[in-house]
Amino acid sequence: MPENLCIRASLETDVGAIQAIYAHHVLHGTGSFETEPPDEAAMAERRAGLLAQGYPHLVAERNGVVIGFAYAGPFRPRAAFRHTVEDSVYVASDHLGTGIGRALLQALVEQCEALGFRQMVAVIGDSANAGSIALHGALGFIPAGCLVATGFKFGRWVDTVFMQRPLGPGATTQPAQEQS
Repeated sequence: MPENLCIRASLETDVGAIQAIYAHHVLHGTGSFETEPPDEAAMAERRAGLLAQGYPHLVAERNGVVIGFAYAGPFRPRAAFRHTVEDSVYVASDHLGTGIGRALLQALVEQCEALGFRQMVAVIGDSANAGSIALHGALGFIPAGCLVATGFKFGRWVDTVFMQRPLGPGATTQPAQEQS
């Protein structure tokens, strides 16, 4: 883990920093297909909704400053998907490529395994997003498909890349609550 980095559960007081980090990515990148950044109230509502459903929501903090965040959420709303999560990782623009994303994603994987989830899916905006694809690959995600030209942002068509990794025993056994 990078020096002086603390990965911890996000707090309501972190929402302003989380919103600022996300807004930058919405306005300047293709990692999110949103085109208008949500305000702090919307980000607070999203965070609260995930936490209420039992999903982890983390921040990376250095010297008291939030420099990244990550969370897991439902992959899809249908009941059969309840053991699969989708990850999201965002790092402050001035800390990209410094290991913050890796530390956040590793902690997120560990927390999701501890919670009993069995699969994690990355839905990566833009097949040219080499940083996110490499990050996920370094943590055991494998390519699971690409939907070509599914988004249109910054005047160009953008792909959606899917990557996936098992959590814990993955699909080798039934989830505990499913065994009879």
